[in-house]
Amino acid sequence: MRKIKVAFGLDEDGNLANKHYGDSDKFAIYEFSEDGTYRFIENRENKARDLEENQHGDPRKFQAVISQLNDVDVIAGYWFGPNFVRIKKNSDKLPILTKTRSLKEAITKISKNFENIWQDLSEKRSKIK
Repeated sequence: MRKIKVAFGLDEDGNLANKHYGDSDKFAIYEFSEDGTYRFIENRENKARDLEENQHGDPRKFQAVISQLNDVDVIAGYWFGPNFVRIKKNSDKLPILTKTRSLKEAITKISKNFENIWQDLSEKRSKIK
């Protein structure tokens, strides 16, 4: 069965963070299956959140965030900063804007769009190889 692992960028209250993804307080990791089921795996503290940036959208911050999410396929957030383009172009991760701060609604959107996300992810990774 096909599965996708997603990291949602959250604030301290458990909502999708209303700030750049790299400034999220934590990442909630979920695994989604093609049959529409999903399961919570863990919360991870964002160790890159307080990284001092030399410039807005510092590439070091991009690397610090991505390195914490090596095992994740999709990064889902309410808001991305300048590193959104780096994530899209220079990583094997698929960034998704949730357009909602509700984790429950974001989970539903990911689950309902599994096939499209799988196709986008597969296409992205085929170009990287």
